[in-house]
Amino acid sequence: MTEARQSVTIVNRKGLHARASAKLSKLANEFESRVVVSHEGQEADARSIMDLLMLVAAQGCEVELAAKGPDAAEAVTAIASLIADGFGESGESDVLY
Repeated sequence: MTEARQSVTIVNRKGLHARASAKLSKLANEFESRVVVSHEGQEADARSIMDLLMLVAAQGCEVELAAKGPDAAEAVTAIASLIADGFGESGESDVLY
């Protein structure tokens, strides 16, 4: 069983809101590995929209992705890319660099 970790900054203006959480959850469900998203000491199962919303991660917040399983590295890379891309909300985001 492999493990992978990566920190990433929330760049979209609305942060980890309902639509963004749904996209992240859907992507996490495509992988066999268990993925956890952490923010300010709280952990969320990446497959759970409600868990993700409870993180209250706003624009500019750094979250930590941690995955454990056979495709852990791929899961972390894919989810980090989704977050770094502002969840595909380019028309609605003021991306921070």
